[in-house]
Amino acid sequence: MNSGWWIADYWQAGQTVLLASWIIWVIVSISLHELGHGVAAIWEGDDTPRRTGHMTFNPLVHMGTYSIIAFLLIGFAWGLMPVNPHNFRHRRWGDAIVAAAGPAVNLILAFILLTAAGTVSGLLLAKDGAPQWAEHLFTFLLIGGWLNLILLALNLLPIPPLDGSRILASFSDPYARLLMNPNASLIGLGIFIMLFWITDFGSVFMGLMMSISDAWAGAVQGVVLGLTGG
Repeated sequence: MNSGWWIADYWQAGQTVLLASWIIWVIVSISLHELGHGVAAIWEGDDTPRRTGHMTFNPLVHMGTYSIIAFLLIGFAWGLMPVNPHNFRHRRWGDAIVAAAGPAVNLILAFILLTAAGTVSGLLLAKDGAPQWAEHLFTFLLIGGWLNLILLALNLLPIPPLDGSRILASFSDPYARLLMNPNASLIGLGIFIMLFWITDFGSVFMGLMMSISDAWAGAVQGVVLGLTGG
């Protein structure tokens, strides 16, 4: 029976590996995403991330109380890295560089995890009698890669307060002026909710990211099988 709480539903369905994978990778990926912003900001000359204590691997610092509560309730979370664009060395492009650093981390993680998933599949799962731990490891890696593709693509959407809006604003003065509206983030949140909870965009988006994940892991598996004669 569906309880309506995502954690209980996965647990009751016996999807403990999937549940654990999602929880671990959401926390790890958001934390590393925010650290990517922080490293880029420091490189740009802004010491705000370090001064505010955000250059840490502690996920509680990056996600905050409300994000943790939202994650526990609905499986959705976000992070925050405080920066001061006025301190950036590159006045014109600094904000775009810092904004792009977070998705860049997700791209690197997705590449590593999906390549590892394909390698595990080619070396272990493609053979008869594959151990169960190998299946669990493959699921863990695939979910991590899929989630990071989601975070990559999601954050590049030009909707405030997502990273894509800051990147676009660096190239478009009219759009930058739109973001100066004090209600810009609230409007962006409304657009986000409409896209992902009211329309079919969310399911199509998630399905596309999974298709890309499967395709990449499958391609790596094929290469591994070719190299090992499997």
